[in-house]
Formats: sequence, C-alpha cells, structure tokens
Amino acid sequence: MPATRTIRLWSIATLFATAFALGGCSTQIADMPGFGLPADAPERPKEAGGYLPVHDLPPDRNEEAMKPAELAKIQAELTAARDRQATAATPPKPGKK
Repeated sequence: MPATRTIRLWSIATLFATAFALGGCSTQIADMPGFGLPADAPERPKEAGGYLPVHDLPPDRNEEAMKPAELAKIQAELTAARDRQATAATPPKPGKK
C-alpha cells in the first residue's frame, strides 16, 4: 500500500473520530455563552419540563371558523389557480410554421 494512501486513510479516520467526539459534546457547546444562544435570548431551564398535557383540550369555539360563503370563494380561487398552473405546466403543442 503506498504511503500517500495510508496517510489519507489515517487522516479520514482522524477526521471521523474528531467529528464523533465533538458530536457528543454538541449540547454542552450549545449551552456555552460564547457559542450557543445570542446574549438577548431568554434563559433555558436547567431541567427539562414534564410531559405536555395530553388530555387538556382547547375551549370550544363560539362561532364558526369560516362562513360557507367565504369557504366557497376560497375554494373557487384555489381551483382557478390550480387550473392556471396546470395549463402553464403543460408544454406547448408543436404547431405548423
């Protein structure tokens, strides 16, 4: 095996080992004041919070999310936009010159 190939393999192995070593420390590096968050960012809690409240549901709405007339108008606009894009995406038919 030529010496340059051996040197190249060792260099690549060293590069991967360094990447793995630094990858394991990435969370600690991110929490350092000079590397991670900007100075005006809010403080992170030291301990992770509990689980999210799964069974808490948002309150029911008092009114409809969207009126049927508005929904029909938006659907018509989206259908028209889809049709315009479909015609623009098709290649022109070769015609006689």
